Amino acid sequence: MSMKGKTLANFIAKVIEDKKGENINIFDVKKLTIITDYFVICTATAGEHCNAIADEIEERLKKKKTRPISIDRGNDSSWIAMDYGSVIVHIMTEEKRNFYNLENIWEEINPKITQRRKMKS
Repeated sequence: MSMKGKTLANFIAKVIEDKKGENINIFDVKKLTIITDYFVICTATAGEHCNAIADEIEERLKKKKTRPISIDRGNDSSWIAMDYGSVIVHIMTEEKRNFYNLENIWEEINPKITQRRKMKS
């Protein structure tokens, strides 16, 4: 059985953490939009790191019989979007993340939707 919702979002955040992704945020947006229930947003050090994180998420979820609806790697992999239906993952370089500032958009709508993951030292 495939994973969904909060369980899926937390699993993805753990995979990101394992691959050394940084500043992992989970947004519960199910009461704010019909497109998804959760956003998981993280920072990677470079396009190659974005790809490595995305590949690991895809591989580990495939083992759990959960496949993406779509994956968009863009032109240079500095922002990868992975759509798992109930969860959309944004893996971004620091430059892209600072420029698009997705967190501020959602926090302005509802400041209580963010769950920030504590990173290991």
